[in-house]
Amino acid sequence: MKKIINFLEKFYMVLIFLLLYAPIITLIVLSFNKSRTRAKWGGFSLKWYISLFEDEAILNALYTTLILALLSALIATILGTMACLGLRMMKKWSRNTVMSITNIPMLNSDIVTGISFMLLFIGIGMKLSFKTVLIAHITFNLPYVILSIMPKLRQINMNTYEAALDLGASPSFAFRKIILPDIMPGILSGFLLAFTMSLDDFVITHFTKSPGIDTLSTKIYTEVRKGIKPEMYALSTIMFVTVLVLLLIINLKPAKKDKKA
Repeated sequence: MKKIINFLEKFYMVLIFLLLYAPIITLIVLSFNKSRTRAKWGGFSLKWYISLFEDEAILNALYTTLILALLSALIATILGTMACLGLRMMKKWSRNTVMSITNIPMLNSDIVTGISFMLLFIGIGMKLSFKTVLIAHITFNLPYVILSIMPKLRQINMNTYEAALDLGASPSFAFRKIILPDIMPGILSGFLLAFTMSLDDFVITHFTKSPGIDTLSTKIYTEVRKGIKPEMYALSTIMFVTVLVLLLIINLKPAKKDKKA
């Protein structure tokens, strides 16, 4: 009976992973398909990868997407870290109230957020541009950064920080040497989460961008009507492999440190 249960458990896990990764595997296979049609295998080829680096429209959309994601994640991480330090110094009731308000944008629908930003920018006389998209991305990334850093900040023993001040350390020096190293995992998690959210966003970007600006998500959306180019399969494959390699590097480093310890 135990063997049957173990077999069913393993079969269930394999089935779940197969359902999760079957679309990605299909995408990777199609990126090497020589034929333009998805219904026919024309042989192994790298021509779509070559065409990808010759398509200026896709490369411009990729460049805009990466710059937007990096800037919004970086600024949101800095502002979120400062906000967490301020929340840490608040009284419990005030801190809980602010944290409850912070959760509202995460539960709110993207289309409501996107339309709200568009109406706000138009109402204050701002022209839709890259700047408005960046402001919108920073704003909706902030709650994710705050919720990533706050648990780490709550684990810190503030007596150590106060002892450093009593021994003559300046507040900035004590923060860099005591608090910052302890909350750094939360800061990195918040940055990566904000980067991912900004990279994947479509709805908010669609409502806050000007007609001349395209990210990968909006570019793919406009091309769905005409038919997605095989170059997009190649680009998606490169992005997937890059993220996979980064995750492996991030996860292998702590494992090596634990073995040494």
